[in-house]
Amino acid sequence: MNTSLFSLANKHIHLENGHTVLDAFLKIVRNEGIKSMWSGLPPTLVMAVPATVIYFTCYDQLSALLRSKLGENESCIPIIAGFVARLGAVTVISQLELIRTKMQSKKFSYKELHQFVSKKVSEDGWISLWRGWIPTVLRDVPFSAMYWYNYEVLKKWLCAKSGLYEPTFMINFTSGALSGSFAAVATLPFDVVKTQKQTQLWTYESHKISMPLPMSTWTIMKNIVAKNGFAGLFTGLIPRLIKIAPACAIMISTYEFGKAFFQKQNAQRQQY
Repeated sequence: MNTSLFSLANKHIHLENGHTVLDAFLKIVRNEGIKSMWSGLPPTLVMAVPATVIYFTCYDQLSALLRSKLGENESCIPIIAGFVARLGAVTVISQLELIRTKMQSKKFSYKELHQFVSKKVSEDGWISLWRGWIPTVLRDVPFSAMYWYNYEVLKKWLCAKSGLYEPTFMINFTSGALSGSFAAVATLPFDVVKTQKQTQLWTYESHKISMPLPMSTWTIMKNIVAKNGFAGLFTGLIPRLIKIAPACAIMISTYEFGKAFFQKQNAQRQQY
């Protein structure tokens, strides 16, 4: 599922309070054209493939290892496995998240983007591409821990309610959508901070303004609350839910379907 347009609307809503989701969409289309709704799609796809491979592979392997050590019914397994798997994935693709934010905040050619990245690396080193890593970790790692815990609990509960031993495609789909929504709401303040940090970096650079000393995540949160109230930390909630809920539902249900299919194929091959 392509959620690039919802990510773009989310970025605009983070930057401009008081706009509804529909207002944001209409403004983007009117000012930048319909194609701009998919700006940042290439880095999104480049980011999604390695992140998903790393994330799900690590989660499955860690879950299997922990179950062998702690037992099948240990409730902390999805929390630990989700935490570690997401930490690894975020660290690998964090610099691509920064580039995607740049492409979604302003229309840049790939040549301009390459020039900017080259300049940034030459001046501040490769570590500068991981600016926003801390708020991204604070957003994504707790999200993953909450997501997997709630997903496993909801999946078992829905199976029990339906009298099923194995979850169906729809049970996985529903569990993924609900657990993704819960986690998205809880971690939204860190998404707001991450977006603000990364957008400020591009703004200072594009206007040739010297970058001030970086503020901590906690300081940025306090500034947001002082300026916009507590609700400011949940700016862009609706587009985030519109993006996260179906994405999580489709991702986990298709993943579980594919995993079950190939496990069945492997079991059949071993019989012959």
